[in-house]
Amino acid sequence: MLNHLEDFLLYIQTNNYSQETLYNYERDLMVFEDFLENEVKIPFEKVTKKSIEQYKAYLTSRDRKTSIGKKSRSKLGSGSINRCLSSLRSYIRYLIDLDFKCPISPQSIKLVKMDKKHPRVPSFDEIVEIIESPMKFEKNKKVALRNRAILEVLFSTGMRISEIITLKKEQIDKNGKIFIKGKGKKERFVYLTPRAKKHLKIYLDVRGKSDSKYIFIPYSGKNVNKKDKKISPNYLQEKIKKYREYLGINIPVSAHSLRHGFATYLAESGANPAAIQILLGHESLDTTTRYVHASDRYAQKNQEKFHPLKE
Repeated sequence: MLNHLEDFLLYIQTNNYSQETLYNYERDLMVFEDFLENEVKIPFEKVTKKSIEQYKAYLTSRDRKTSIGKKSRSKLGSGSINRCLSSLRSYIRYLIDLDFKCPISPQSIKLVKMDKKHPRVPSFDEIVEIIESPMKFEKNKKVALRNRAILEVLFSTGMRISEIITLKKEQIDKNGKIFIKGKGKKERFVYLTPRAKKHLKIYLDVRGKSDSKYIFIPYSGKNVNKKDKKISPNYLQEKIKKYREYLGINIPVSAHSLRHGFATYLAESGANPAAIQILLGHESLDTTTRYVHASDRYAQKNQEKFHPLKE
Protein backbone atom coordinates (compact mmCIF):
# COMPACT_ATOMS: atom_id res chain seq x y z
CA MET A 1 0.00 0.00 0.00
CA LEU A 2 2.84 2.44 0.67
CA ASN A 3 4.00 3.90 -2.62
CA HIS A 4 7.66 3.38 -3.53
CA LEU A 5 8.39 1.68 -0.18
CA GLU A 6 10.93 -0.70 -1.69
CA ASP A 7 12.64 2.23 -3.40
CA PHE A 8 12.84 4.06 -0.07
CA LEU A 9 14.37 1.05 1.69
CA LEU A 10 16.86 0.65 -1.16
CA TYR A 11 17.73 4.34 -0.75
CA ILE A 12 18.40 3.73 2.98
CA GLN A 13 20.56 0.72 2.18
CA THR A 14 22.60 2.37 -0.57
CA ASN A 15 23.25 5.48 1.52
CA ASN A 16 25.36 3.50 3.95
CA TYR A 17 22.89 3.30 6.81
CA SER A 18 23.38 0.35 9.16
CA GLN A 19 21.45 -2.90 8.79
CA GLU A 20 19.78 -2.17 12.13
CA THR A 21 18.53 1.20 10.86
CA LEU A 22 17.24 -0.42 7.67
CA TYR A 23 15.44 -3.08 9.73
CA ASN A 24 13.85 -0.45 11.99
CA TYR A 25 12.57 1.61 9.04
CA GLU A 26 11.13 -1.46 7.34
CA ARG A 27 9.46 -2.73 10.51
CA ASP A 28 8.00 0.67 11.46
CA LEU A 29 6.60 1.33 8.00
CA MET A 30 5.06 -2.16 7.84
CA VAL A 31 3.19 -1.32 11.05
CA PHE A 32 1.87 1.88 9.42
CA GLU A 33 0.96 -0.03 6.26
CA ASP A 34 -0.98 -2.59 8.31
CA PHE A 35 -2.74 0.24 10.16
CA LEU A 36 -3.95 1.77 6.89
CA GLU A 37 -5.03 -1.55 5.43
CA ASN A 38 -6.73 -3.17 8.42
CA GLU A 39 -7.62 -0.42 10.90
CA VAL A 40 -8.74 2.69 9.02
CA LYS A 41 -9.03 0.93 5.64
CA ILE A 42 -7.82 3.77 3.46
CA PRO A 43 -5.11 3.97 0.78
CA PHE A 44 -2.00 5.98 1.47
CA GLU A 45 -3.20 8.68 -0.96
CA LYS A 46 -6.13 9.43 1.39
CA VAL A 47 -4.01 9.94 4.53
CA THR A 48 -4.75 13.19 6.37
CA LYS A 49 -3.61 14.90 9.55
CA LYS A 50 -6.55 13.18 11.26
CA SER A 51 -5.26 9.80 10.02
CA ILE A 52 -1.90 10.54 11.62
CA GLU A 53 -3.56 11.37 14.95
CA GLN A 54 -5.50 8.08 14.71
CA TYR A 55 -2.22 6.29 14.04
CA LYS A 56 -0.64 7.85 17.13
CA ALA A 57 -3.62 6.69 19.19
CA TYR A 58 -3.27 3.22 17.65
CA LEU A 59 0.42 3.06 18.59
CA THR A 60 -0.43 3.85 22.22
CA SER A 61 -3.18 1.20 22.42
CA ARG A 62 -2.92 -2.45 23.41
CA ASP A 63 -4.72 -3.40 20.18
CA ARG A 64 -1.64 -2.51 18.19
CA LYS A 65 -0.22 -5.23 15.96
CA THR A 66 3.44 -5.91 15.33
CA SER A 67 5.09 -5.68 11.91
CA ILE A 68 4.28 -9.38 11.30
CA GLY A 69 0.61 -8.93 12.16
CA LYS A 70 0.61 -10.38 15.67
CA LYS A 71 -1.17 -8.67 18.54
CA SER A 72 1.25 -6.81 20.76
CA ARG A 73 1.69 -7.95 24.37
CA SER A 74 2.56 -4.53 25.76
CA LYS A 75 2.12 -0.82 25.15
CA LEU A 76 4.82 1.10 23.35
CA GLY A 77 6.79 3.67 25.30
CA SER A 78 6.99 7.25 24.07
CA GLY A 79 10.50 6.70 22.69
CA SER A 80 9.36 3.76 20.54
CA ILE A 81 6.30 5.67 19.34
CA ASN A 82 8.49 8.59 18.30
CA ARG A 83 10.80 6.24 16.42
CA CYS A 84 7.79 4.94 14.43
CA LEU A 85 6.67 8.49 13.68
CA SER A 86 10.21 9.54 12.72
CA SER A 87 10.43 6.61 10.30
CA LEU A 88 7.20 7.79 8.68
CA ARG A 89 8.54 11.34 8.48
CA SER A 90 11.70 10.15 6.71
CA TYR A 91 9.67 8.13 4.23
CA ILE A 92 7.48 11.14 3.41
CA ARG A 93 10.52 13.40 3.03
CA TYR A 94 11.93 10.87 0.57
CA LEU A 95 8.73 10.95 -1.50
CA ILE A 96 8.75 14.76 -1.57
CA ASP A 97 12.46 14.98 -2.44
CA LEU A 98 11.89 12.74 -5.46
CA ASP A 99 8.75 14.65 -6.53
CA PHE A 100 6.42 11.73 -5.85
CA LYS A 101 2.86 12.53 -4.85
CA CYS A 102 2.42 12.73 -1.10
CA PRO A 103 -0.85 13.44 0.79
CA ILE A 104 0.73 15.19 3.81
CA SER A 105 3.90 17.03 4.78
CA PRO A 106 6.52 15.75 7.24
CA GLN A 107 5.65 18.71 9.49
CA SER A 108 2.15 17.24 9.90
CA ILE A 109 3.61 14.42 11.97
CA LYS A 110 4.10 15.71 15.49
CA LEU A 111 6.07 13.60 17.94
CA VAL A 112 4.55 12.68 21.30
CA LYS A 113 5.78 14.12 24.57
CA MET A 114 8.56 12.02 26.04
CA ASP A 115 8.15 10.46 29.46
CA LYS A 116 10.31 12.09 32.08
CA LYS A 117 11.64 9.47 34.43
CA HIS A 118 14.02 9.83 37.31
CA PRO A 119 17.24 8.31 35.97
CA ARG A 120 18.26 5.27 37.95
CA VAL A 121 21.70 3.74 37.70
CA PRO A 122 22.63 0.68 39.76
CA SER A 123 25.19 1.32 42.44
CA PHE A 124 28.77 0.42 41.59
CA ASP A 125 28.64 -2.57 43.97
CA GLU A 126 25.45 -3.81 42.29
CA ILE A 127 27.05 -3.56 38.85
CA VAL A 128 30.04 -5.57 40.07
CA GLU A 129 27.66 -8.21 41.49
CA ILE A 130 25.88 -8.53 38.15
CA ILE A 131 29.15 -8.74 36.20
CA GLU A 132 30.40 -11.54 38.45
CA SER A 133 27.06 -13.38 38.72
CA PRO A 134 27.44 -15.80 35.74
CA MET A 135 30.09 -17.68 37.71
CA LYS A 136 27.56 -18.17 40.48
CA PHE A 137 24.40 -18.98 38.52
CA GLU A 138 25.51 -20.72 35.28
CA LYS A 139 26.03 -24.48 35.46
CA ASN A 140 27.79 -24.74 32.10
CA LYS A 141 31.39 -23.55 32.56
CA LYS A 142 31.79 -22.23 29.01
CA VAL A 143 28.53 -20.28 29.24
CA ALA A 144 29.56 -18.87 32.62
CA LEU A 145 32.97 -17.73 31.35
CA ARG A 146 31.48 -16.33 28.14
CA ASN A 147 28.75 -14.34 29.91
CA ARG A 148 31.22 -13.08 32.52
CA ALA A 149 33.57 -11.93 29.74
CA ILE A 150 30.74 -10.17 27.89
CA LEU A 151 29.68 -8.24 30.99
CA GLU A 152 33.28 -7.37 31.86
CA VAL A 153 33.87 -6.02 28.34
CA LEU A 154 30.57 -4.10 28.33
CA PHE A 155 31.35 -2.24 31.54
CA SER A 156 35.02 -1.83 30.64
CA THR A 157 34.28 -0.13 27.32
CA GLY A 158 30.73 1.25 27.33
CA MET A 159 30.00 -0.59 24.09
CA ARG A 160 26.47 -0.92 22.71
CA ILE A 161 24.82 -4.34 22.81
CA SER A 162 24.88 -4.49 18.98
CA GLU A 163 28.63 -3.83 19.07
CA ILE A 164 29.48 -6.45 21.69
CA ILE A 165 27.58 -9.34 20.09
CA THR A 166 29.25 -8.70 16.72
CA LEU A 167 32.74 -8.21 18.18
CA LYS A 168 35.50 -10.03 16.26
CA LYS A 169 39.04 -10.96 17.29
CA GLU A 170 40.64 -8.78 14.62
CA GLN A 171 39.04 -5.68 16.17
CA ILE A 172 41.18 -6.05 19.32
CA ASP A 173 44.91 -5.36 19.37
CA LYS A 174 47.42 -6.82 21.83
CA ASN A 175 47.04 -3.84 24.18
CA GLY A 176 43.27 -4.20 24.48
CA LYS A 177 42.43 -1.35 22.12
CA ILE A 178 39.20 -2.11 20.23
CA PHE A 179 38.22 -0.60 16.89
CA ILE A 180 34.47 -0.01 16.65
CA LYS A 181 32.33 1.01 13.70
CA GLY A 182 29.21 1.95 15.59
CA LYS A 183 25.87 3.65 15.11
CA GLY A 184 25.67 5.68 11.91
CA LYS A 185 28.96 4.07 10.73
CA LYS A 186 30.78 6.32 13.21
CA GLU A 187 34.26 4.96 13.98
CA ARG A 188 35.93 5.10 17.39
CA PHE A 189 38.29 3.25 19.71
CA VAL A 190 37.44 1.84 23.12
CA TYR A 191 39.80 0.22 25.60
CA LEU A 192 39.74 -2.90 27.72
CA THR A 193 40.74 -2.58 31.35
CA PRO A 194 43.35 -5.10 32.58
CA ARG A 195 40.55 -6.90 34.44
CA ALA A 196 38.39 -7.19 31.31
CA LYS A 197 41.39 -8.37 29.26
CA LYS A 198 42.03 -11.10 31.83
CA HIS A 199 38.47 -12.45 31.74
CA LEU A 200 38.25 -12.24 27.95
CA LYS A 201 41.48 -14.28 27.67
CA ILE A 202 40.15 -16.88 30.13
CA TYR A 203 37.02 -17.28 28.02
CA LEU A 204 38.89 -17.46 24.71
CA ASP A 205 41.26 -20.11 26.14
CA VAL A 206 38.32 -22.42 26.93
CA ARG A 207 36.07 -21.40 24.03
CA GLY A 208 37.61 -23.87 21.66
CA LYS A 209 37.66 -23.74 17.87
CA SER A 210 34.67 -22.34 16.04
CA ASP A 211 33.87 -21.43 12.45
CA SER A 212 32.02 -18.36 13.73
CA LYS A 213 33.73 -15.05 12.97
CA TYR A 214 32.43 -13.60 16.23
CA ILE A 215 34.09 -13.83 19.65
CA PHE A 216 30.99 -14.57 21.70
CA ILE A 217 29.36 -17.69 20.29
CA PRO A 218 26.28 -19.70 21.35
CA TYR A 219 26.62 -23.20 22.78
CA SER A 220 23.13 -24.47 21.98
CA GLY A 221 20.73 -24.49 19.06
CA LYS A 222 21.20 -25.45 15.43
CA ASN A 223 24.39 -24.77 13.51
CA VAL A 224 26.25 -23.39 16.51
CA ASN A 225 29.49 -23.42 14.53
CA LYS A 226 28.05 -21.55 11.56
CA LYS A 227 30.31 -18.72 10.34
CA ASP A 228 27.84 -15.93 11.13
CA LYS A 229 26.42 -17.47 14.31
CA LYS A 230 26.37 -15.20 17.34
CA ILE A 231 24.41 -14.82 20.55
CA SER A 232 21.25 -12.74 20.21
CA PRO A 233 20.54 -9.39 21.91
CA ASN A 234 17.41 -10.91 23.48
CA TYR A 235 19.44 -13.73 25.02
CA LEU A 236 21.88 -11.32 26.63
CA GLN A 237 19.15 -8.99 27.90
CA GLU A 238 17.22 -11.90 29.42
CA LYS A 239 20.35 -13.23 31.13
CA ILE A 240 21.11 -9.83 32.69
CA LYS A 241 17.50 -9.60 33.87
CA LYS A 242 17.72 -13.07 35.46
CA TYR A 243 21.00 -12.28 37.20
CA ARG A 244 19.46 -9.11 38.63
CA GLU A 245 16.47 -11.08 39.89
CA TYR A 246 18.64 -13.79 41.43
CA LEU A 247 20.66 -11.12 43.24
CA GLY A 248 17.55 -9.32 44.48
CA ILE A 249 18.50 -5.98 42.90
CA ASN A 250 15.37 -3.85 42.58
CA ILE A 251 16.64 -1.41 39.92
CA PRO A 252 15.97 -2.60 36.34
CA VAL A 253 19.27 -3.48 34.71
CA SER A 254 20.05 -4.13 31.03
CA ALA A 255 23.07 -4.12 28.74
CA HIS A 256 22.28 -0.44 28.16
CA SER A 257 22.40 0.12 31.94
CA LEU A 258 26.03 -1.04 31.92
CA ARG A 259 26.75 1.54 29.21
CA HIS A 260 25.05 4.20 31.33
CA GLY A 261 26.96 2.99 34.39
CA PHE A 262 30.25 3.12 32.48
CA ALA A 263 29.65 6.81 31.68
CA THR A 264 28.27 7.68 35.11
CA TYR A 265 31.07 6.18 37.17
CA LEU A 266 33.76 7.58 34.88
CA ALA A 267 32.22 11.02 35.42
CA GLU A 268 31.99 10.50 39.17
CA SER A 269 35.68 9.62 39.20
CA GLY A 270 36.50 12.92 37.49
CA ALA A 271 36.73 11.89 33.82
CA ASN A 272 36.50 14.67 31.24
CA PRO A 273 33.00 14.78 29.62
CA ALA A 274 34.60 15.23 26.17
CA ALA A 275 36.58 12.01 26.67
CA ILE A 276 33.42 10.15 27.73
CA GLN A 277 31.69 11.49 24.61
CA ILE A 278 34.44 10.04 22.40
CA LEU A 279 34.36 6.65 24.16
CA LEU A 280 30.57 6.39 23.83
CA GLY A 281 30.65 7.45 20.18
CA HIS A 282 28.23 10.33 20.58
CA GLU A 283 27.98 13.09 17.99
CA SER A 284 26.86 15.64 20.57
CA LEU A 285 28.04 16.35 24.10
CA ASP A 286 24.39 16.97 25.01
CA THR A 287 23.68 13.29 24.33
CA THR A 288 26.55 12.31 26.60
CA THR A 289 25.29 14.46 29.47
CA ARG A 290 21.95 12.63 29.25
CA TYR A 291 23.85 9.36 29.75
CA VAL A 292 25.82 10.57 32.73
CA HIS A 293 23.28 10.13 35.49
CA ALA A 294 24.78 10.69 38.90
CA SER A 295 23.74 7.92 41.24
CA ASP A 296 21.43 8.75 44.13
CA ARG A 297 24.12 7.74 46.62
CA TYR A 298 26.64 10.06 44.93
CA ALA A 299 24.13 12.93 45.07
CA GLN A 300 23.51 12.22 48.76
CA LYS A 301 27.25 12.23 49.54
CA ASN A 302 27.65 15.59 47.79
CA GLN A 303 24.76 17.09 49.71
CA GLU A 304 26.19 15.86 53.01
CA LYS A 305 29.60 17.25 52.10
CA PHE A 306 28.68 20.65 50.68
CA HIS A 307 25.35 21.72 52.21
CA PRO A 308 25.90 25.10 54.01
CA LEU A 309 23.58 24.25 56.91
CA LYS A 310 24.79 20.77 57.83
CA GLU A 311 24.56 21.15 61.59
